[in-house]
Amino acid sequence: MPSLRSRHCLSTQSAKPGCPCSWGQRRATIRGMSISRQQLLQAFDGLLQPERFKDYGPNGLQVEGRAEISHVVSGVTASLALIDAAIEARADAIFVHHGLFWRGQDGRVTGWMKQRLQRLLAHDINLFAYHLPLDAHPLWGNNAQLGRLLGWTSESQFGEQALGCLASASYPSAQAVADHVAQALGRSVTLVAPGGAMGAQRPVAKVAWCTGGAQSYFEAAIAAGADVFVTGEISEPQAHLARETGVAFVAAGHHATERYGAPALAAEVARSLGLAHQFIEIDNPA
Repeated sequence: MPSLRSRHCLSTQSAKPGCPCSWGQRRATIRGMSISRQQLLQAFDGLLQPERFKDYGPNGLQVEGRAEISHVVSGVTASLALIDAAIEARADAIFVHHGLFWRGQDGRVTGWMKQRLQRLLAHDINLFAYHLPLDAHPLWGNNAQLGRLLGWTSESQFGEQALGCLASASYPSAQAVADHVAQALGRSVTLVAPGGAMGAQRPVAKVAWCTGGAQSYFEAAIAAGADVFVTGEISEPQAHLARETGVAFVAAGHHATERYGAPALAAEVARSLGLAHQFIEIDNPA
């Protein structure tokens, strides 16, 4: 079985083009300054302002670990694989977009939840998680960073809690947008275009996007004047809406569209506080 180090991006030397591993990262072997857990929490809260959002779970410190922190690992989801990789990297804290606790979930600590919590507590690792606040941050958030990768600058916001982004962008067709997204993310995407193949060739002047599972924002994107909407996932109703409204829908992957905010923001906070930081990519086909 290959080691965790061979399976995850741990340094700028192994990073692929466009990979968030290369953004402001320091080697795991370099220990930074040490600050208190509360100082790091205040830094994250100060940037992300979680009190502004109505979210699906708690934002901030989800699991308390050691009091002093010098090395932060960032990732997309607080999976067992990420936790084990952070343990191997000797991290003091993990910063993620998808934490452990969500509104309406079964609150019993059994099975996979026990395994994840057990590892964190046994190794005294802090877990920080920010969901919608990380989507929304205008510089370091998921939407801003995906826009940066794609060369789009948000001109206005739309949808619930103003999470969706709209930008002017000239493309010969929705197919060209889908091809651009696929190339930037390094994976295939799903395009549903109005009127089938002919609809995919209509010129595009406005693009809208919202990372992750934001397919429910499609109607708001249509109302905002988008020609194409890009998000992570598509559900059954959106295919019909795309065909009937003349607005194309691109599903590019939940994980694939949300790989960029956590490392960007964690790297910025680590830089400002003199901490070591690394992004660890856990493969996910979603």
